[in-house]
Amino acid sequence: MFVSKAAVVGAGTMGGEIAQAIAAADIPVVLKDIKQEFVDQGLAKAREITKRRLDRLVEKEKLTQEQADARLEEVMGRITGTTEYEGFGDVDFVIEAAPERMEIKLQVFRELDTVTPGHAILASNTSSLSITEMGEATLRPHKVVGFHFFYPASVMPLIEVIAGDDTDEETITAAINFAQAIRKQPITCSEVPGFVVNRILMSAMGEIWRAQAEGKLSIAKIDQALTEANATPMGPFFLIDQLGLDTVLHVAEHLHDVYGESFYVHQGIRDLVASGKLGAKSGGSGTYEDGQPQLEGENEPDPEEIVDLMSLKALVEACLLLEEGVCTVREIDLGMMAGAGMDPRRGLLPPFMKADVLGLDVVLEKLERLQERYGDRFAPPVTLRRLISQGRLGVKSGQGFYAYPQPDEGEQPETVKLETRGNVAIAWLANPPMNAISPQVIRDLAEVWRRVEDDENIGAMVIASSVPVVFSAGADIKAFTSMDEAAGKELIDTGHATLRALGSSRVSTVAAVNSIAFGGGCELAMACDFRIAAESAIFGQPEIKLGIIPGFGGTQRLPRLVGPAKALEMNLLGDAVTAGEAYEVGLVNAVVPDHELFDTALAWARRLAGQAPLAVEQIKRVSHKGDLDEGIEAEKAGFATVFQTEDAKEGIAAFLGKRKAHWRGH
Repeated sequence: MFVSKAAVVGAGTMGGEIAQAIAAADIPVVLKDIKQEFVDQGLAKAREITKRRLDRLVEKEKLTQEQADARLEEVMGRITGTTEYEGFGDVDFVIEAAPERMEIKLQVFRELDTVTPGHAILASNTSSLSITEMGEATLRPHKVVGFHFFYPASVMPLIEVIAGDDTDEETITAAINFAQAIRKQPITCSEVPGFVVNRILMSAMGEIWRAQAEGKLSIAKIDQALTEANATPMGPFFLIDQLGLDTVLHVAEHLHDVYGESFYVHQGIRDLVASGKLGAKSGGSGTYEDGQPQLEGENEPDPEEIVDLMSLKALVEACLLLEEGVCTVREIDLGMMAGAGMDPRRGLLPPFMKADVLGLDVVLEKLERLQERYGDRFAPPVTLRRLISQGRLGVKSGQGFYAYPQPDEGEQPETVKLETRGNVAIAWLANPPMNAISPQVIRDLAEVWRRVEDDENIGAMVIASSVPVVFSAGADIKAFTSMDEAAGKELIDTGHATLRALGSSRVSTVAAVNSIAFGGGCELAMACDFRIAAESAIFGQPEIKLGIIPGFGGTQRLPRLVGPAKALEMNLLGDAVTAGEAYEVGLVNAVVPDHELFDTALAWARRLAGQAPLAVEQIKRVSHKGDLDEGIEAEKAGFATVFQTEDAKEGIAAFLGKRKAHWRGH
């Protein structure tokens, strides 16, 4: 499923911003509402956002004013405003952004089912309502999906892709690729009230509301305590003023109705909403007015207690989502990073990362104390107890919700760390933030592999990521383009020789793919004998989008794994495939829950390490005997040829400049 044209129904603040995000990605979009004044407001919002961004580029001297003006008209020219459904007959993806009332959404979906082609995906920007119920209003429930943006949609990178009971895998994959096409970060989840981020946030924020109301605490001092402790990017009371008290209250009441007392609703906030004090949207009067608190309470909070109430309740709710099978470890944390501002680079850690850093045994002790004081809302989750009983205590033990390197003593390469456990080696990719395959990574991987092959006691090696949210996002384009031709050729030869050795040596190799494996990262995984994927893993060969071809075996190893037809599709389209699809087509050998990935990969490696090394080497060398070396040489020549073209330079420049490439065939 490809998206060449999209539509947005509902031209309010969110609708206008969503349309702008689509048009800015050079995709035509129809923006519809029931009145022309609403359509005009949506168009004005899209123009305002686009102009503001372009003005910044002019200030930074990255664009001239003339270029900015032309780009503004180019983006706005891709948005067509309407009060009718004309223009919907050839759309591929529709996002409903109507008011958050089910009767309105059902009517919209009935209409969309009639006016759009049968292949079109119908998506809802709902923050809490049932995707399954919306799908049942159509004749294509398998093509109905949640596509939840976060406010403001022009700034927040997260999109929650929500599967209803009838949503099929193809629709989910198409939604993921569309989200990436409009430069957003998707996570996928099953349908539950509140989905992922809102459920965790409202559960944790409810404990702060409860403590404030019952203890008559100062909201200003609560906000200060939480921000100073880096528990949240901004205080929870300040935050709801920005989001709108009515919006937050609506979600809180809905989740309270569904989940009960675990989700608290603050009566003082109810009273403010009833009096029209909604925060920024009502002129600035909400829980604060002119910087002064509007909720009763002047008592001092206990900073440590406040931080624990919020952070540990967030962890409990995150574990419940995990145990219910709603979402994965990595995507829950990624959702909190992209949707709630929990940025590790600023010391703001999402729930599972934070627990691993603190120590799961320490977290358990804290939860048991809170459970004794506040009841079963803080009952330690089963997953937490299970990990602790297995000795997985987080960073300090090398494994918790995530796996962490414990490199061997002595001098280590810079970007790939070597760890040995008996007769198994682990090569940890350690080039944050995205584990890009840089020239240094290639050199360091070659050095680690040399050490492994020189050690006769090692029979298998796992390649794993030390970055919890990515395996490898691909090649470091900037680094490669800065090299001269001779140096580039030498490095390419070194990289190919190392990857070739991974698949032909007496040492068996296993790639533990925890998340994104794009381009060079996917090729590195394919060079290994086996690939174990976490449920969160996602694979792709997007080089075609840069105007180049795969350069580390993607044109040769991929067809050997998935067949020539699927390989051609992946290489020519450049779209991502999920872990489930990767397993179905043969790209990976197994898919396991995120927190079981490293254990599973290690188990495979230990079994392989016990096999007869000479037999292993010969089996690997003669299995699927073909012209791989010749193919690699042809690929190297093709890559070198294409890499020097004007199209390649344009594609790379467009990628680095975050714009659409313009191909000329030169």
